[in-house]
Amino acid sequence: MNFREVFHNFGLLLVVLSLILGITAAWSALGVGQGDPAEKQALLALLLSAGAGLTAGGLLYLPTRSATRVLGRREALLLVALGWLVSAALGALPFYLWAHLDGDPRPHPFDAFVNCYFEAMSGFTTTGATVLSKIASMPRSLLLWRALTHWLGGLGIVVLFVAVLPSLGVGGKRLFRMEAPGPEKEGVRPHIRETARILWLIYLGLTITQAVALRLAGMGWFDAVCHTFATLATGGFSTSDTSIGGYDSVAIDIIIIVFMVAAGVNFGLYYQLIRGRVRQVLQDGELRGYLTILLLGSLFVVVFLHGHTLQTTDGRLHDGSPARAALHGTFQAVSVQTTTGFCTADFNQWPLLARGVMILLMFIGASAGSTGGGIKVIRILICLKVLASEIERVFRPNVVRPVKFGAHPVDADLKLATLAYVLGILVLFLLGAGLLLALEAPQDIDFATAISASVATLCNIGPGLGMVGAVENYGWFTAGSKIVMCLLMALGRLEIFAIAVLFFPRFWRGD
Repeated sequence: MNFREVFHNFGLLLVVLSLILGITAAWSALGVGQGDPAEKQALLALLLSAGAGLTAGGLLYLPTRSATRVLGRREALLLVALGWLVSAALGALPFYLWAHLDGDPRPHPFDAFVNCYFEAMSGFTTTGATVLSKIASMPRSLLLWRALTHWLGGLGIVVLFVAVLPSLGVGGKRLFRMEAPGPEKEGVRPHIRETARILWLIYLGLTITQAVALRLAGMGWFDAVCHTFATLATGGFSTSDTSIGGYDSVAIDIIIIVFMVAAGVNFGLYYQLIRGRVRQVLQDGELRGYLTILLLGSLFVVVFLHGHTLQTTDGRLHDGSPARAALHGTFQAVSVQTTTGFCTADFNQWPLLARGVMILLMFIGASAGSTGGGIKVIRILICLKVLASEIERVFRPNVVRPVKFGAHPVDADLKLATLAYVLGILVLFLLGAGLLLALEAPQDIDFATAISASVATLCNIGPGLGMVGAVENYGWFTAGSKIVMCLLMALGRLEIFAIAVLFFPRFWRGD
């Protein structure tokens, strides 16, 4: 294991994140003149955090300048895992320092570092689970940093690292592949740094478009930017205590639905559109599957909601008219499948069948190469094709029919990797639920809440059912449970293997 090269690049990564913290602090400084004490304390917290990150990054980078500049597979895996686990600690530091600089004797969730780490990990992994009950009372600069953790984590902090720093050669390609979600896809461009740069430019273009659209729909610029960061990252952090439901705007709901769907698409397809390959995009098998599942899932939820009273996240009750059922049902189905986690209605109160569809969509997730989480549509489709092939072999054992996805055959390695990943998700889901039940007092948690919290964090969704529903939060869990869920969030975002290898002794021995 070439630890010098790992620490060298990890130091640079901390410097990049610290500079972004510094930019947030600069924005905060613009509001300090208004005399808001909380904003001044938030500015100081951001500056101290940026300073701490620059110091740590410099201490790692400077002594390792003579590193070989060669990242092997093990080194890339370790760098990606460290990048996410430690970056969440740096991202948590502003919350923790602000809570202790505040001077308010009343308890605050951010008084405990584990809560701050949970919030930051939820942000970077685009999960959107929160420990906060009074979000709107936070300083605006910390709300912006909270939203930025989503936006940075959407395409990936390591992908950003590859895009903005000098080429890492083969190492950069390895880093990109370790972090990019889903089975390996066709590259956008041969040069991996150029690929990362193009993806971030597309991401930035969509960000500007949605922010302007939300502003035109009636949101203020600050809320529009924060909700755009959360939408395109499929994160779900809101600046409002009642999420999107508090705005009570059909136009805002529709805009966010459109961009949630867009964020769940493989970003490589947007590059193909830019190059004029419309036919190739329209024939993409995963895109068709993704849109079909979204359509059917939304349709089933809407049908099951028809005639039932609907409660929005701000507590208002509405009749289950076709229009209301269509709007809220579609919004929540899209939000859950894309793993965004925004809410307009308390789906915890919905009929059993509608909630069942929501749980199924949580597992399926968005497309590979998107900012969404979950198992990914392409893996679901490959599993179904493998299942159909095995069923056919039962009654036609002499027929040799290769499993294909589109025009391309699915080789044995990809089939095995896909089935192993799906099995891994199911095992981690059950293990997570079991640990939550074991770590909480029996009177404090029920089975539905445990399994819901496990899938909602592992698949990077955020809100679930039961005591972690649309109008609830995760602040009541014990510190041990929060650590478990932080690990589930990281495992889900990095698709299990980049974190799981750290627990194998042979990974460290290098044999």
